Amino acid sequence: MENIIERCDNYARLCRETTSIPAELYDLHQVKKGLRDKNGEGVRAGLTNISRVDAFEVVDGQKVPCDGKLYYRGINVKDLVRGFTSENRYGFEETAYLLLFGKLPDAAQLRQFTETLAACRTLPRNFTRDVIMKAPTRDIMITLSKSILMLSAYDRRTDDISIENVMRQCLMLISVFPMIAVYGFHAYNHYVRGRSMYIHRPDPRLSTAENILRMLRPDMKYTELEAKVLDLALVLHMEHGGGNNSTFTTHVVSSSGTDTYSAIAAALGSLKGPKHGGANIRVVQMMKDLKAHVHNLHDEEEVAAYLQKLLDREAFDKKGLIYGMGHAVYTLSDPRCQIFKAYVGKLAAEKGRKRDYDLYNLVERLAPQVIGKNRRIYKGVSANVDFYSGLIYSMLDIPEELFTPMFAIARIVGWSAHRLEELINVDKIIRPAYISISEPADYIPLTGRE
Repeated sequence: MENIIERCDNYARLCRETTSIPAELYDLHQVKKGLRDKNGEGVRAGLTNISRVDAFEVVDGQKVPCDGKLYYRGINVKDLVRGFTSENRYGFEETAYLLLFGKLPDAAQLRQFTETLAACRTLPRNFTRDVIMKAPTRDIMITLSKSILMLSAYDRRTDDISIENVMRQCLMLISVFPMIAVYGFHAYNHYVRGRSMYIHRPDPRLSTAENILRMLRPDMKYTELEAKVLDLALVLHMEHGGGNNSTFTTHVVSSSGTDTYSAIAAALGSLKGPKHGGANIRVVQMMKDLKAHVHNLHDEEEVAAYLQKLLDREAFDKKGLIYGMGHAVYTLSDPRCQIFKAYVGKLAAEKGRKRDYDLYNLVERLAPQVIGKNRRIYKGVSANVDFYSGLIYSMLDIPEELFTPMFAIARIVGWSAHRLEELINVDKIIRPAYISISEPADYIPLTGRE
């Protein structure tokens, strides 16, 4: 076995030597790494009517950074959230309807849609035992991907990509994602950690957020504020334009004509990456490290010094990053973070976590200053939604293993809307061009190679 490991290490070194492309060639051929230029402007790959992200505005003919805005089907997310929170309602189901069907539902439509999701919130007979409980893993995103692919075996119309059938599949997946994620965690908690096992069925009378807390907790109990804050988190993570990595993956894979289960599993694989859906976990871990290494958490100079060590690759994971700060699109502010903050404060007060909330506020204020002193900033740096979402989940007693799956539970709605949009409008496989920089080479017979 040691010989195999050593060989693989050697193969890796050989791969690096022969595969590395000089950085200057990207500039020479005007190829944008990550399909984004240094100002954060992305390559336009398509059209979408589902959501819009604004980070700049035109002033006197010049494009300048502005406070971020996020629109779902043309409606400002701030107005959407203000609407259902002012009426003391849950917003997940209403927002899902809006993203999927392009307009806000009336009372009867919302009731019918909510009932539809509740009716779809069931798994095939013995699926929990035969699929979710088998080979449990700490990485619940793997459990989700495995389970979604296996659901295709229970569907007699897996490969039917008619809009009617894809809609049925998407509504089912939106409904069962919370069940698979929570049950997957319970399986890991029991079979790997040796903890007690309990499986609670969802209640069709409850909202998606309420059912998540009901299924997750041994006593099935939660406060109204807890459920409302989780509901808000799901709404804010539900959709973010066609260009984010997992949604673009959905478009790319859907364009090949593949089935819904394969397309959503591909999106899950994208979201699993720490540069996409795993950032909120890194924020929580970073803040734990800060608390362990900063003596006085009220001393701004000492906290700023720790943040400087993060940038200098001397603290935490030595990646040179302050997690939760900055965004690929937003400049001066992330509207999702701004909406979150007020509710984070309310939940912190209920949970006795005001000191944590104050520390996050301090880091949010100091981090842009520290980053600005050290690096050339092409656009503004501000806290993004991941900065507070990890704190929210920890205050809700949601285990870290479920942080990224919570993102997936929300984003499956956006993925579904974009898959339907791709199938309805384009009907061409997405195939971008790559510039080959390889040189012609002669074939050498095996006996002549050294």
